Amino acid sequence: MRIEILPSLLAADFGHLADDILRAEASGAEALHLDIMDAHFVPNLSFGPDVVKLASKVAPDFYRNVHLMMTNPEKYLEAFKNAGAQTIQIHVEASCDIHAELKRIREMGLKNALAINPETPVEALYPYLDEVDEVLVMTVHPGYGGQKFIAECLSKVTEVRKRKPDLDIMVDGGVNGETAIEANKAGANQFVAGSYLFKQTDMKAAVDDMRRNTHV
Repeated sequence: MRIEILPSLLAADFGHLADDILRAEASGAEALHLDIMDAHFVPNLSFGPDVVKLASKVAPDFYRNVHLMMTNPEKYLEAFKNAGAQTIQIHVEASCDIHAELKRIREMGLKNALAINPETPVEALYPYLDEVDEVLVMTVHPGYGGQKFIAECLSKVTEVRKRKPDLDIMVDGGVNGETAIEANKAGANQFVAGSYLFKQTDMKAAVDDMRRNTHV
């Protein structure tokens, strides 16, 4: 298990996506985080498999972590796998058989992950903890970038860490140089940062600082 920093492409300049993918890769971040929103599960529409495919073409060696904020993610797993996803995250609140879809993601040869929204009790994750490669704790209400970090969500990180000491635990939403330290103290080792990283003139310096100030 290691510290991982993941720039979120949702905060990139959509007029220069390829350039921003390369900028994120050059920052030394471990992976690119791609937020897929269906305008149903969350009140926003982002992008689909073609942007994942763009990332795999522009930066083939830059790991692609795909977060499906979708009511029915099971309908799109193959499409995102074929586009180049390497980890697929689905939500515990999704309207599908969670056990079956986590298994199917692994059968595709990908890592799986289960995400949880701020209003959902942490206990919703417990039946699945032996079936996941990572857990994503949302620290904002999903749908839009640039929101304020909800510190109360960190108790979920702590509870999951107690139950699964070796599990990768990710936080996403309002993550910056300061809130990453808070999340790390709670037990997180993976940090998705969108607005904070993409607004930096020197993204690499910001990534280096975030990694230096957190630890396993």
